[in-house]
Amino acid sequence: MRTFRRSRIRAAAAAAVTLALGCTALAALPSTAGAAAAGGLVVQYRTSASGATADQSEPWLKVRNTGSASVPLSDVKVRYYFKGDSASAAYRFACSWAVKGCANITGTFKTLPNPTATADRYLEIAFTSGAGSLAPGADTGDMQLRFHRADWQPLGQSDDYSFGAERSTYGDWSRITAQLGGVTAWGEAPGGEDPTDPTDPPTDPPADGPTLFDDFNYSGHSDPKIAANGWSVRSNSGGPGVPGAVWAPEKVTFSSQSGNSVMNLETSTAGTGASTVQTEILTRSSKFRNGTYAARVKFSDAPKSGPDGDHLVQTFFTINDLKAPMADDYAEYDFEYLPNGGWGEPSNILYTTSWETYRPDPWEAVNQHSEARQSYAGWHDLVVTIDNNAITYYVDGQPFGTHGAAYLPERPMSINFNQWLIDLAGQSSTAPRSYDQQVDYVLHVKDQVLSPAQVSALVSGYRAAGTTFQDTVPAV
Repeated sequence: MRTFRRSRIRAAAAAAVTLALGCTALAALPSTAGAAAAGGLVVQYRTSASGATADQSEPWLKVRNTGSASVPLSDVKVRYYFKGDSASAAYRFACSWAVKGCANITGTFKTLPNPTATADRYLEIAFTSGAGSLAPGADTGDMQLRFHRADWQPLGQSDDYSFGAERSTYGDWSRITAQLGGVTAWGEAPGGEDPTDPTDPPTDPPADGPTLFDDFNYSGHSDPKIAANGWSVRSNSGGPGVPGAVWAPEKVTFSSQSGNSVMNLETSTAGTGASTVQTEILTRSSKFRNGTYAARVKFSDAPKSGPDGDHLVQTFFTINDLKAPMADDYAEYDFEYLPNGGWGEPSNILYTTSWETYRPDPWEAVNQHSEARQSYAGWHDLVVTIDNNAITYYVDGQPFGTHGAAYLPERPMSINFNQWLIDLAGQSSTAPRSYDQQVDYVLHVKDQVLSPAQVSALVSGYRAAGTTFQDTVPAV
């Protein structure tokens, strides 16, 4: 996201990959009629990883109280049954996001004493007292859960008892059970086996390196804690974006959502440079180099108000300054979402780009990128890791792109979020319109490559401890 932003056209080269779905998990589905016992619980399920094989299994769940009395969630256990890829395969659990808060949800892997053809173990989801209770008729809301092999090899799920490849939207699912006070209140287990001792730890071990974590728990753009915690809310003029646009600190705001503090970047225009307002926040210090970077970001396809169509860029990135054209110590690592296209693209696209260097005039660039041409509206976990060999990008726990050693950073960088307009060619309207990009948290762990599951565990630990900010990364 440099001051003189590139003008680029990407070649359309997206390859569709279709995975053949096994039908074992769909055969002989048990009836859901009468599955809810006196406890009055129902488990609803969907998956966002529907392939026969996947880097992670993603059972997203809701638990609903259909009874007449309030139910403490600490008395509830939910079990997702699956077949291990091998007897020695170990698994790790992670919570991407939950209305009840990931810090209030645990995941433990257990084995079945009498394995079946479709299950020899299960993931047991439990709740801390912090999750509260479910009133009659209420549900937990989204629990966006996932698990993966400890060695990060692809896992097979088409033969898993609880897996439903076709379940793209929430619905009652009796192949996942719910226990209330130790008694089955919903669903049918594959043989009714009782739990055994855990076989795997619930999450990967936490990181212990110098760390920056910020939950963006601020009162407003002028909160003195922002500067004290090392951030600068941009107000100076210049690129990237529309010539004549201003960068408005007051359009960076903060609010509470589902118990978490959230930062909002608002960008607006009425079709002229003078009416265009862009937003950016960045670390004052450039002290970040190798390690893991992560943020939870909400991208938007549609404007908050007014007509749609602008060539908008919503970002999370690291960068240092270009000391001279084609200087080889420049570095930049981008997540860039274009909801309405731009740079020659006709519609929404997500880029990850690793930069070695560039020259603004005449334009010349040395970089490597990955892209996906689809909508990414909504909340997403973004992770990029940098070691001495490669740069690896993840979106929602899934590998998105790996870029080579030629693009590794030679100097430290700052951490940045901004939202801006490439140009005013997306539409000709002069009606005012505004767009939001939201950020839940940011994390950097120096010199350690963490898996997305480790990132999730680390963030959950900070939130469980009530930590809203920490910075132990030493100055350069």
